[in-house]
Amino acid sequence: MKHKIKGRQFKRSKSQRKALLKHLAEAIILQKKITTTTAKAKELSVYVEKLITVAKKQNLASAKEAHSKLSDQAAKKLIKDISKKYQKRNGGYTRIIKIGERKGDMAEMAVIELV
Repeated sequence: MKHKIKGRQFKRSKSQRKALLKHLAEAIILQKKITTTTAKAKELSVYVEKLITVAKKQNLASAKEAHSKLSDQAAKKLIKDISKKYQKRNGGYTRIIKIGERKGDMAEMAVIELV
């Protein structure tokens, strides 16, 4: 039984999953909208929403956490632009729109964007 196991594994090791989420989060912060598989989009939504919630505090600890989980460019944009945009919003910063299957392997695809 798989009790108390959180998150999706994506058939990757822990370090590979961490890198995948980091790079997808950087892409969505810098570009505001990306296309990926539905499973990755759902996992990324949780990751990005936690980052935005922490960045909304606008203190040194939140800045350090953002810089530890993202590149410098993405962290600066998150702290200066995105966190101020969502200051009065209590959650639900991302939207996932399913767009059908990928032609090659029929993987369910989705667009994830910042609201």
